[in-house]
Formats: sequence, structure tokens, C-alpha cells
Amino acid sequence: MTAPRLRRALAATALIGTLGAVGCSALPAEPGRSDAVGGPRLDGELTIFAAASLSGAFDRLAADFEDLHPGVDVRPISYDGSSVLAVQLLEGASADVFAAADEKNMTKVVDAGLAVDPETFATNTLQIAVAPGNPESIHSLDALAEDGLTVVLCAPEVPCGTAAHTLLDAAGVALTPASEEQNVTAVLSTVKSGEADAGLVYRTDILAAGGDVAGIDIAGAERATNVYPLVSLEDAANPDAADAFVAFVLSDAGRQVLADFGFGAP
Repeated sequence: MTAPRLRRALAATALIGTLGAVGCSALPAEPGRSDAVGGPRLDGELTIFAAASLSGAFDRLAADFEDLHPGVDVRPISYDGSSVLAVQLLEGASADVFAAADEKNMTKVVDAGLAVDPETFATNTLQIAVAPGNPESIHSLDALAEDGLTVVLCAPEVPCGTAAHTLLDAAGVALTPASEEQNVTAVLSTVKSGEADAGLVYRTDILAAGGDVAGIDIAGAERATNVYPLVSLEDAANPDAADAFVAFVLSDAGRQVLADFGFGAP
């Protein structure tokens, strides 16, 4: 680990402890002192790439982070499939923080020298998304292979697609999806609009959708648990803010936000 990154890591570790002590409540900033949690004053823009399934939780986390650090402006977060975001980073896209929905796509970024030492911060499992009231009486993966049903999945290279195929293969269910989407949000939207009878999405997406869709539990869903890693990128334009955001997500306050949105602990 380089000396600058070691100093950043030590500062981030100290910040985690401070955030755990103060939770989400911010102390008033004082002249000459910096941000609410008492660390060095942070400012500038912060650019975050995050898996689509994190959209609700990370919007909340970003807002809370800005409250703690008024000098930081979190730009609109780029949400998409982890594989899509990883490719963008590998092709030169600029970001400060990357949060993926699987370790495979994070490894691509690490192996390219764009990041080191990602931290696991959450887990997630799949459910079957259906219309409210479950009009097609879908209660298991087997039912998805019935004639006449329109089913959508994430593409195999996307974490939700990898997990879906793992569960379908384990259950011995062979089906031809009507489409394979590049992120879980697109799958959920297709079911919500009525264009599909069912889709495999994360349980957090079902929770976020409220009553727009219903979620059907999948037996053995834990066999395809998605593990979410997070890292501040080596070429971050705002490395101090990036490290502080990672520390905030890993803090007790950040973990509580993730739990509120249905994510499991790592």
C-alpha cells in the first residue's frame, strides 16, 4: 500500500469509529473546525458508480453524507449493472467510489490496478417478482417454465443474472427468458409495467417497489447470495471525500441505512 493511501486508510478507519459514536446526528460545525464529525474539512464533488440495486440506499447514504460534510457535493450517482460499470471504469471513466453487487466485477477493477482492498458492506438474495396478488399463481422457480408465461432475467454477466442462473440450474429449471436485461432495475420495471409475468430480482428491489409488485420467496435462495464490495478508486479526483464516504457506508450509521432498505450484513 502506498504511503498516501496508507494515510488515507488510517484516516478512514478513525472516521468509522467517530461515525459509530455519533450515528447519523451531526454536531454543529464550528469556525476553523471542519465537518460535523470533527475530521478535516471535506469539499468538492464526489462521483460514485454503484450497482443498480443500491439506488434507494445509496441515494439516502449520499444525502446523509452531504449533511455530515456540507462542503461535499455528491453528484447524481451512476447506477447500472456492475459489469457495465466495471467496463466503463476499465475504459477510462472517472469516478471516486465504486460499489458493486458482486466480487467478480470488483475483481476486474482491482486486477486492472484501479483499486485495492475493497470492503464487503452488504449482502442480498433473489425473489421472484410478480404482479400484485400473484395472478399467475407463481410460487416456485418450477412455475416459471410453464407454457404461456413471460419471464425476464438479468443478463448472465450481470450479478443478478449470475445469481438467477445459479438458482435455476440448481433447481433443474430450463427456461428461455423473453429478455435478458443489463441491470436489475430494468427487470423490475418490465414486471411492474405488465410486460412480463415474472422476473428474478433482489428482495431489496421488491421492498423498494412497495405494492407495485409482490415478491415470492425462492427455496434455497441463500445458495446464490450476492456479496457487495465497495472501494475508493486509486485515481479518485477527490480521494479524501471518497475514503470518508466508504467509511460512512461501513459505519454503524451506514449499516443501519442499508438494513432499512433490506440489505443483509456482510
